[in-house]
Amino acid sequence: MFLTEQDLVDLVAFRRDLHRHPELSGEERETARTIQAILSASGADTIVTGLGGHGVLAIYQGDMPGPTVMLRAELDALPIEEASEVSHRSRVLGKAHLCGHDGHMTILAGVARGLGRKRPRCGRAVLLFQPAEEDGSGAAAVLADEKFQEIRPDFVFALHNLPGVPLGQVAIVDGLVNCASRGMQIVLSGRTAHASNPELGVSPQGAIVRLLREIAALERGGELDRDFSMVTVTHARLGEPAFGISPGHAELWLTLRTLADSTMESLCSRAERFVRSVAESERLQAEIAYRDVFSHCMNAPEAVTHLKNALDAEGVKHSGEGLPLRGSEDFGLFNRRANAAMFFLGAGTGHAGLHDPSYDFPDALIDVGSRVFMRTLRNLLG
Repeated sequence: MFLTEQDLVDLVAFRRDLHRHPELSGEERETARTIQAILSASGADTIVTGLGGHGVLAIYQGDMPGPTVMLRAELDALPIEEASEVSHRSRVLGKAHLCGHDGHMTILAGVARGLGRKRPRCGRAVLLFQPAEEDGSGAAAVLADEKFQEIRPDFVFALHNLPGVPLGQVAIVDGLVNCASRGMQIVLSGRTAHASNPELGVSPQGAIVRLLREIAALERGGELDRDFSMVTVTHARLGEPAFGISPGHAELWLTLRTLADSTMESLCSRAERFVRSVAESERLQAEIAYRDVFSHCMNAPEAVTHLKNALDAEGVKHSGEGLPLRGSEDFGLFNRRANAAMFFLGAGTGHAGLHDPSYDFPDALIDVGSRVFMRTLRNLLG
């Protein structure tokens, strides 16, 4: 074991402090400062800040030439009010670490301790704390940042905790592991009128009702195969909160989801045609925009082999059961630059789900995740 009992006590306290102070995508200033301090204390050879926003990157240099191996964690939290009663619950109203990014950061902080005590024999170990994963913009911003261009990783690895998988066990496969998704924002515009004379206006009420009732017709198949498509209503608003106005404005937010990028454009086209047809029949103007765009996430076979070797060496059970996942991850963009793979670390079969108001990252995973990552680095870099 490269982490001592005191290390684990310190890391649990660190994770819980991160949990108390969540910051949303693009707002991770204080979280980044906290991470920078941890990396500085570990004696990292190089620390890069302000990467793709508030991202932080640390390099631990080996003595001989070799590959560059990067591990990635996420900085951001969610705009959800925490419902748990844990002593370290969020102190920020309406914001909380309900996806486990506080735990993922802590696992990399544990790896930083190990690398500070013993550098890799060759190549470079790189720890990336990425901003803005939750809205899908962070990985793209990091990859586009000129400060990242000289890193040129050969391998990139990440993990995500996964409720529903037994605690400490791992789900991992080659190929597709996360769906593509994007947020579709629909704005319908008509004309307001007095509530006593709604016939004098053009209300989007009928269009909203139709869209909510019929949008499921765009879905194809329940199985996660190449034809899979899913549409989830995430937000709807009609008019203003007033009793004297017949509405002239409405918004509907949908999340479109497919297994692969190749079928996303088809789903978007079908959704746009449907929305515009409904709007036209109701004499409305329709504006459509996209946000939170995620490409599918693909695990490279060579990278998966290295992770499986580390899992076996550390005695961690693993299988491909439950993969791919419907959820999305912007980590998939890293596979366009390097051999990349993500494994899913079980948070327990009875654990609250990701983004659930009562979710809290299991501290028992800090040791497991850190050991697997460190073993992967030692196998590749010595």
